[in-house]
Amino acid sequence: MATLKKLGRSFYRRKNVVEIARDLIGKILVTGFDEILTSARIVETEAYAGVIDRASHAHGGRRTKRTEIMYAKGGHAYIYLCYGVHHLFNIVTNGEDVPHAVLVRAAEPLEGIEQMMERAGRKSSNKTDISLTSGPGNLSRALGISTHHSGIDLLGEEIFIASDGLRVADSDIISTPRIGVEYAGEDAMLRYRFILRGNPYISAKKIFKI
Repeated sequence: MATLKKLGRSFYRRKNVVEIARDLIGKILVTGFDEILTSARIVETEAYAGVIDRASHAHGGRRTKRTEIMYAKGGHAYIYLCYGVHHLFNIVTNGEDVPHAVLVRAAEPLEGIEQMMERAGRKSSNKTDISLTSGPGNLSRALGISTHHSGIDLLGEEIFIASDGLRVADSDIISTPRIGVEYAGEDAMLRYRFILRGNPYISAKKIFKI
């Protein structure tokens, strides 16, 4: 695998969360727990624009024990439990007290695939199950991420985002409305979801006409 360069704080602390969500396509999510290294290339993200975004957990300035990390300076993990089952990995962005975040929805496995399969309770085979890291719950499970890691600094060694120098063409990044936020009214149709064109690991491939 090519040499990785960990993303610096300046990447996360930019003001435009939609731009950050787009720029994360093609970057590599790395986890290192108990001397087990796993990594996957990010192929699907969703931006959440804080207090003005009705789809955000921080809409209207909501602030709870769970979401407090969203108000930290960019570059930390916000991980919450969905339906009591799925641990969803989000990246906090922008400056202090601006609760922007990017949900990582899907990634393409690179390193530690056998370990990912074991975490997900899948049988090993010569062909990786596409659903292994497709969808935010599956992705977190495969990479060993849970709510226990919420608040972690993404410039550390346990969870971080890196670049291997890959440049994704603008024409290969597609925007669509976000998934599962119908309650957000007009904000549900904001094209804040980004996917890598043609990648088999993206979730909900047939939901939107793109």
